[in-house]
Amino acid sequence: MKLVHVDSSALGSQSVSRELTAAIVESFSRLDPRLEIRYHDLVADPLPHWTPLADASDPAVARGGELLEEFLAADVIVIGAPMYNFGIPSQLKAYIDRIAVAGKTFRYGANGPEGLAGGRKVVIASSRGGIYSAGSPAAPMDFQESYLRSVFGFLGVTDIEVVRAEGVNMSAEHKTKALDAARALIDQQQRLAA
Repeated sequence: MKLVHVDSSALGSQSVSRELTAAIVESFSRLDPRLEIRYHDLVADPLPHWTPLADASDPAVARGGELLEEFLAADVIVIGAPMYNFGIPSQLKAYIDRIAVAGKTFRYGANGPEGLAGGRKVVIASSRGGIYSAGSPAAPMDFQESYLRSVFGFLGVTDIEVVRAEGVNMSAEHKTKALDAARALIDQQQRLAA
């Protein structure tokens, strides 16, 4: 089994999403000790933002092709996605722009768009300073999880799991409770997948 692990938080060791992705990947590793893991830290090794004018000899173009092939070969993609200003970090958007490629991961046909990247699982480790989940007053401002579900759904991925820790900047107590709930969900998913 092949797993791609992507972190996009700029907070380094203080990052909640990085803590969650590490726990998720560890959980998958326990299930399959032969798991092949590819790791990308989009902050330490950022991708330039996509441009249609890139020269084919540009190293960023080759790297984008490698990331696309890696995504298509993966069984599981674990993505650390903190909420920044109601959306995702620009580093993560640059990654998504490399894997959302017409003719490779989606196409347009007579009946509209068709995702070509099904058959893999995406696990999103979501962290949020406030509370934006469904039913909360701030839910309409969630352009993070809703975007990620939409874009991966557009690519044909139907197996999408979200492990969420929200309200982590509200208080130390709330952060602890949010992390405990997220860790419990990771443990539960491991038991269900075993």
